[in-house]
Amino acid sequence: MTELPRKAAARTARLAALPLGYAGRQAVGLGKRLGGKPAEAVLTEVQQRTAEQLFRTLGELKGGAMKFGQALSVLEAALPEEVSAPYREHLTALQDSAPPMPTSTVREQLAKQLGPDWDQHLVWLDGAPTAAASIGQVHRGRWRVEDSGEELDVAVKVQYPGAGEALMSDLRQIARVAKGVAPVFPGIDIKPLVAELQDRAAEELDYHLEADAQAAYAEAFADHPDIVVPGVVAVGTEVLVSEWLDSAHSLAHVIREGTQEERDHYGELFVRFLFEGPRRTGMLHADPHPGNFRVIPGADGSPGRLGVLDFGAVARLPDGQLPPAMGRLIRIAIDSDEESLVAGLRAEGFIKDRITVDPAMLLNYLSPFVEPAAQERFGFTRDWMREQFERINDPRAESFTLATKLNLPTSYLLIHRTWLGSLGLLSQLGASVPFREILEESLPGFARA
Repeated sequence: MTELPRKAAARTARLAALPLGYAGRQAVGLGKRLGGKPAEAVLTEVQQRTAEQLFRTLGELKGGAMKFGQALSVLEAALPEEVSAPYREHLTALQDSAPPMPTSTVREQLAKQLGPDWDQHLVWLDGAPTAAASIGQVHRGRWRVEDSGEELDVAVKVQYPGAGEALMSDLRQIARVAKGVAPVFPGIDIKPLVAELQDRAAEELDYHLEADAQAAYAEAFADHPDIVVPGVVAVGTEVLVSEWLDSAHSLAHVIREGTQEERDHYGELFVRFLFEGPRRTGMLHADPHPGNFRVIPGADGSPGRLGVLDFGAVARLPDGQLPPAMGRLIRIAIDSDEESLVAGLRAEGFIKDRITVDPAMLLNYLSPFVEPAAQERFGFTRDWMREQFERINDPRAESFTLATKLNLPTSYLLIHRTWLGSLGLLSQLGASVPFREILEESLPGFARA
């Protein structure tokens, strides 16, 4: 067996062990309950141990396992504190790191993707990666421009060999073991998340597509005073060379150690980027995990700028903008116009024909999407995010039955996931943001006529 199949087989075996481990812990938990230990305490203990195994496994793997872990990590704010606290360190580590690729393999990839004379352009390459992600890693380098001889500091993103095969294999395996993973994330439907990752995988593996999106964003934000997108220098299907972004750290660091002023400042810049992006480019940056957003320190203590990386997951929006109905429906909900809200959601396909819903209950159910836009400034917190997930996913609540009657149109799938991930990131930050003002400026259909 060659090295790549051997590693893939090892990954599959370790992922397959996750539900088995959970089943074993359930059996132990049953024994403890029979022995008199409270059921809630046993459930929490089972969740904690399952989570520790899950994130330890994901943190040591690449491919789909790593990408799945990163997708889950932005929803960490929704987990009960007694469950999330013991393994938060494992989980947040997924947002910034992954195991490195050998230097010899990096050079082989560069020659394959950029041609045998790649080192005539890339005149220096740091042997150690500066960052790593689910399907590749980044090295700092220096690029000589052929016409002028000018040398640029660059970031060289190199895809792991066989990443495509590993990614799809891991996602298929995770789909099969989703039942064993689900108890770690009560209230989060794992299967649709994995299915959506599978649908987007082919696009994320092609760096030509990513380069096109990044170049469009770099041009569109070139004049922005607070948001920086590095330009594209060179590209191959599995190698992407971009301008180097001088950055102290990512938003993951601000989440861990930032002051309230920093949290509010970068939270606001993040939301402005999220909604200005579609308006300027016709695309939605759809990967809102903290490692993709970099802090660029300001001079003399002035507020810093926000650098944005990784354009592998973008939604190319119909008509080049977010759906105007989205803004109109949020505004209608803020105005508590229940009947118009039901009619508008039905027209967009969120409520299918012959399905009846209680308008007041529907308005309450949608509050996580509406509440931040209903105030001058909204303070996102882990407690708020956790409360929303618990409220709409409690089987004893009326809203839980309502959820089964709603439909998510295909055109909104990636928008919905991005919105939820963004709420999770802002709640991790604990940021206070002028959300309504930003929507009035950048979300079609939201501003009052």
